[in-house]
Amino acid sequence: MNFKYFLFIFCLLFFSFSFSQEDGNNIKLTALPYYNYGKGVGLTSPDSLFQFNIRFRMQNRISYLKDEDKDAAYEAAIRRLRLRFDGYVGMPEIVYAIQLSFSERDVASGNKEERINIIRDAIVFYRPDKNWNIGFGQTKLPGNRQRINSSGALQLTDRSINNAMFNIDRDFGLHTYYLNEKTNQFSYNIKTAISTGEGRNWTQESDNGLAYTGKVELFPFGAFEGNGSLFEGDITREQKPKLMLSGAYHFNEKARRTRGTVGTLLFDQKNISSLLLDAMFKYQGWSFQAAYLSRMNNDPISVNPDDNTETTYVFKGMGTDAQLSYLFPTNYEVVGRYSYQQPHSDIENLHPTTNQLSLGVSKYIWEHALKLQAEVTNTQLDYLNNNDQSNWYVRFQVEIGI
Repeated sequence: MNFKYFLFIFCLLFFSFSFSQEDGNNIKLTALPYYNYGKGVGLTSPDSLFQFNIRFRMQNRISYLKDEDKDAAYEAAIRRLRLRFDGYVGMPEIVYAIQLSFSERDVASGNKEERINIIRDAIVFYRPDKNWNIGFGQTKLPGNRQRINSSGALQLTDRSINNAMFNIDRDFGLHTYYLNEKTNQFSYNIKTAISTGEGRNWTQESDNGLAYTGKVELFPFGAFEGNGSLFEGDITREQKPKLMLSGAYHFNEKARRTRGTVGTLLFDQKNISSLLLDAMFKYQGWSFQAAYLSRMNNDPISVNPDDNTETTYVFKGMGTDAQLSYLFPTNYEVVGRYSYQQPHSDIENLHPTTNQLSLGVSKYIWEHALKLQAEVTNTQLDYLNNNDQSNWYVRFQVEIGI
């Protein structure tokens, strides 16, 4: 089976590299899975053989937290602080992208099981023509829409509870995209990846299991204006209705973590499958998104062989998100999101059923690159033993980037 997979990769690479180069091919970094509004600050060598751009962004926030049965508390933090470098080397068809993170939560330095981990993305892409992207390195897998979108392009201060639980995140491997987006006619993208399955910057014991990801994106009425599928909200005010439907399937063979590429370590390896479905609609300031996410595994409980009283588990279950917003002509936006998360019956005694409702207001000063956000969120946790909880937070956040 492994020989067949590698034969498939070789054939795909041969086919992709055999395309004839189009004259005047304009390599746009926005074809990579990132949202950009500004172009950053950069330079190009006099012989045009090297281009270097640098971008930064940060999220500063303060939150008021009120969890049931706990005293109220305030939390002030630099949620994200990122540097990104991109450009090309030798020719515009060889594109690179590097992203580093520096805030406490981004580098996972507060988790004793993980080392300081600043490298988020480090990948080189070859683009033989305007449709094909062939990448080798570490970046986001083609998973759910909200995860692919930059955290700087969100309408609320963070992604949903279902993204946190079910996303397939970043991994090292071969990433191949065929992009066929057209403005006013049916369009589609096909994205695939074969990766290690262990997540970003894995340096511990290796195995002979890989992860296989495939995704299809459909645009029945044509592509969104200004790469609008890569950011939340209708900040471009689509003049015609635009719709995106997408589905991704991910199989992680011999996964070592509770959520596949992320999570704590399991005591034994598991085969994990994920199904990720998304819909996005935008029209004249209105935006609607919906998502269904699920994770499947036949034996989710992992037992310590040296102490059978110590266990962990694969989060097996499903979740749904629905998000609606409207952007006023003054560039103020109101948004609401409802999320529902249900663990499978195999683990329902270990994890609560969760409902979350968020309401937010944003002021876009320079699109998503400079914005003010306020949010109130209620999370309901329903346990089998009826020890239910209701938790709240109110948050203000400033986002800035170039």
